[in-house]
Amino acid sequence: MAKLRVAVDVGGTFTDICVMNEETGTMSVAKVPSTPRDPIRAIVDGVCNAAGVDLRDVVLFSHGTTVATNALITRNLPSAALIATKGFRDIIEIRRGTKDDLWDAYKDVAPPYIRRRDRFEVPERIDFEGNVLEPLDEAEARRIAAILRKRAVEAVAVCFMNSYANPANERRMKEILEEELPGVAISASSEVLPEIFEHERFSTTVANAVLSPIIGGYARRLQSELTAGGYEGDVLLFHSGGGVMTPQAAEKLAVRLASSGIAAGAIASRWIGVLCGYPNAIGLDMGGTSTDISLAYQGVERTTKEWIVEYGYPICFPSIEVLTIGAGGGSLAWIDPAGSLRNGPQSAGADPGPACYRRGNDQATNTDANVVLGRLGDSLIGGAMTLDRDAAERSVAAFGAQLGMGTIEAARAIIRVANANMADAVRLISIRRGYDPREFALVAFGGAGALHGADIARELAIPTVLVPPNPGITSALGCLLVDIKHDLSEMFLTNVATADSVAIETAFAKLEAEAHELLADEGVPPAQRQLERVIDMRYLGQWRSLGVSAAAPLDLDVAVARFHAEHEREYSYRRDGAAVEIYRLNVRALGVTPKPEFQRHPATGAAPVPRTTRPVWFDSSGDALPTPVYDRPTIAAGTTIHGPAIVEQLDSTVVVPPGWRAEVDEWLNIRMHDLEAAK
Repeated sequence: MAKLRVAVDVGGTFTDICVMNEETGTMSVAKVPSTPRDPIRAIVDGVCNAAGVDLRDVVLFSHGTTVATNALITRNLPSAALIATKGFRDIIEIRRGTKDDLWDAYKDVAPPYIRRRDRFEVPERIDFEGNVLEPLDEAEARRIAAILRKRAVEAVAVCFMNSYANPANERRMKEILEEELPGVAISASSEVLPEIFEHERFSTTVANAVLSPIIGGYARRLQSELTAGGYEGDVLLFHSGGGVMTPQAAEKLAVRLASSGIAAGAIASRWIGVLCGYPNAIGLDMGGTSTDISLAYQGVERTTKEWIVEYGYPICFPSIEVLTIGAGGGSLAWIDPAGSLRNGPQSAGADPGPACYRRGNDQATNTDANVVLGRLGDSLIGGAMTLDRDAAERSVAAFGAQLGMGTIEAARAIIRVANANMADAVRLISIRRGYDPREFALVAFGGAGALHGADIARELAIPTVLVPPNPGITSALGCLLVDIKHDLSEMFLTNVATADSVAIETAFAKLEAEAHELLADEGVPPAQRQLERVIDMRYLGQWRSLGVSAAAPLDLDVAVARFHAEHEREYSYRRDGAAVEIYRLNVRALGVTPKPEFQRHPATGAAPVPRTTRPVWFDSSGDALPTPVYDRPTIAAGTTIHGPAIVEQLDSTVVVPPGWRAEVDEWLNIRMHDLEAAK
């Protein structure tokens, strides 16, 4: 009986499946069109039919999903209510009292996820030190519960002022709601995000509340379908912090899945970079609709404490920092009112898709431009999807006519603009953060990443591009490389100069006990648990903080020195003589899962034989160049290919431009080097 690890990543266009055999170390992949109306259909079909997996052989099933993200974007949400301290029900609409972006008068904020008529107030009050100034009015609480019962709400967010300092009133409100509204999902802000800043806490809790019924139902149904097929374990759901959680944990903290799939790609790109000897790696995950950019420095992904799915409504859980832009294979080329060529974020998506799909769209997309330039052939997914070159040429020619361009010139222009958009995104996550992209490798993956990787790297002077063995399935691979993970935090405002180390250790001990309890509930044995401690610090008077590691036993002097160094790297200055304040204590709880061992392949020295040759246009040449086309499965470890060349495979196409050298390593990654940059 085989022992298989299965990972599934559901994207907007395709559902990717990665299957690892624990005994042999071999990996197989499959790719099927996504089914947005019911993602589970594509999952089951892809795993059982396309990948040919017997669920009885599966020992681990990990899953990255866009269900939560799509629910927030489309506003396809369950009926929900908010209960706040009297006088504060409009916090989620007032936000900070100003526009988040003071310099953009045209950036409008969408309506809150919960309407004003569904936001209620109850008398209660706790001060900033945690003292109960007014206990919860339980009679009013039950009256509100009766109204919610009549309205048949499916979720409730409880957000009281200063509940991070003392959750007593909020907990009592939750208890009453659980008594009065059995089966309704209740999210209390003191449990979801026990931190200061009421707008961020309320916003995160509201998002969690509206997603809980969706994620809970989705996870239970997926678990049921897989169990019925013979799978005996838990479905592990990938969350934004770079870990996985069980369906039970996901139902309580559903908002953590609001950036699920894109974080998996960041995990995989970091892992591939380290494997290949590049601890500094930038991930370029280009799919059918969007491109996700991530960065790992010295083998660690960048993380952020605040991110958004929709402008104006922050979600404040630790998350791998991923910058997403609307640049994908289906991104539409268009002309703005000033007559300039634009690319995306509008997309043809999976249906109808690019013009070459012949499904009713006649507007030019990046995929159509790549077909016209010869970079893409006449099929995708191993021949399962044919591409109509004539339809692609018609769409690009019609677009070029609006700008007075020929078909080839227009196709090149479309690709140049798409590449410029992605290069700018890389600059934002690297140069803007204090990192020099020339010191990084670019990991190009996703269905279209390897098509554009070399061009983007050359624009940014990045000398090396890494293309994984299965670029289009790399995000799914990332789901196999993570651990069960929880992030816990507690506010701890105090000046370092007067900080009580014993009190800090006591607070850390409380968080660690809670972490052990969470991991125990998920069945993680003590030997597989790891806890990491982080202190968020800031200069006195600042409101933004930076996290530094704080291993036990705590040494505050060492922690402060790390803070000064990190502040200088992040903001290009430090103030060693300034007072430093502790802002928050954090514990990251890991339930370590066994990682797959990937098969090494000996170098054969065999010269690759191209399947065919076709004309391809590159930016560096005026005319099409006769370019050999290779099938990637036939290219062995140790092979070297000099550009120009095209390498095709089931899930992606690799473009090796003139002036580049491509080498296949022992793990079958393609390493492309810019020979001109090396001069």
